[in-house]
Amino acid sequence: MKYILVFLVFFSTLQATKITDVSSIVGVRENQIIGYSLVVGLKKTGDGTTSKFTLQSISNMLKAMNIDMNPIDIKSKNVAAVVVTATMKPFARQGDKFDVVVSSIGDAKSLEGGTLLMTPLKGVDGKIYALAQGSVSIGGRNERGARESHPTSGTVFNGGFIEREINIDLFHQEYATLSLKESGFSNAVAVQKAINKFYSTQVAVAMDSRSIKLKRPKNRSMIEFLAEVQEIDMNYVPKNKIIINERTGTIVAGVDIMLKPVVLTQGDITIKIVEEKNPSTPAGSMQVDKNLVIGLNQNELYTREGTTTVANLVRSLQKLGATPKDIISILEAMKSAGSISAELEVI
Repeated sequence: MKYILVFLVFFSTLQATKITDVSSIVGVRENQIIGYSLVVGLKKTGDGTTSKFTLQSISNMLKAMNIDMNPIDIKSKNVAAVVVTATMKPFARQGDKFDVVVSSIGDAKSLEGGTLLMTPLKGVDGKIYALAQGSVSIGGRNERGARESHPTSGTVFNGGFIEREINIDLFHQEYATLSLKESGFSNAVAVQKAINKFYSTQVAVAMDSRSIKLKRPKNRSMIEFLAEVQEIDMNYVPKNKIIINERTGTIVAGVDIMLKPVVLTQGDITIKIVEEKNPSTPAGSMQVDKNLVIGLNQNELYTREGTTTVANLVRSLQKLGATPKDIISILEAMKSAGSISAELEVI
C-alpha cells in the first residue's frame, strides 16, 4: 500500500476567515429522501428467481396495469430491485431537478443500460417529496481520477423532480441562530465580537460553545442580514487535528502539533521522547536534524521534548522503515497515552 504524508503548515494559531466558512444557519440544511423501485431493460444481468421481492414487485406493477401475473410464473432476468436515495437542497422548489443514486438490493450482476421506473421518494415523515425516473449511468471516477464502474450502483443524472417543498420562512423571522461547525467557546465569542463590531451594536449573543443567536437590525431584512453576517471576517482558532485514512494510509497533520514525553515500543521500533536538553544517544546513531536522532542499531528514535512534532516523528518513522499500519498504530497508542493532545480522527 502506498503511503502518502501531507503536512499543513500553520504560521499562526489565529486564522482570519469568514463566518460562513466556520458556521451554518440553524434550520437551513439538506434533507435525505429514499425510495424503492425497479430498474428495467437490463441484458439478463438483473435479479434471479432467488430475489422473491423482485418477482413480487414485478407482479404488483403488472397488476396495477390490469395484467394479472403470478410471481412464480415470472422468469425475467432483465429487472432489478433497487433502493433510490437522494439529497434535497435547502429551499428546493417544485420542479427543480437533482441527481439520484440507484443501488441494487438483490442479486443483480449489473445495472448497466437499465432504466429506473418512476419512484416516489419519501422523507423521514413518510411523505412523498420527489419523484425519480430515467436512465441509469454506472460510470464514474475513482480517487485517482481514473474511470471505473460499480455495476450494481449507478446515478440517474437530473432524474429527480421536486414535488413537495419544505417551507423555511426566514424572511419574516426576527431572530436566527448560527451553529459552529466545530464547537469551541473562544470561537463562539470571536463570532459574537466580530458581528457586534461590524454593526456597532449588540445583535449577536453566544449562547454556548456552538450556538450564536442573532437579532435582525430594523433597517435590514433577514436575508440581507444573514448575507452580510456570513461575509464578516473573524479571528478563528482552528483545532489541532490529525486525520488518518486507514484505507489509503494517508495522514494529514499540522507541523506544529507537539508531542509530550513518552516511551513506546511498536514491534522492533522504540520511541523515546525525553525532557533533557541533550539526551544521550547510542553509538552508531544517525542525526536527522538538531532535535532528532535515530539509533540505527537499536531501531530507536530519540528526540527532545518541546521540539518534537507529529510531522518530524512520522518522517523519522519512515526512515526507520515503519509501514503505514505501524505509524497509524503508533499515533493511536501515543494519543491514548496522552503524548498527543490533538484530536485524532480515523476515517
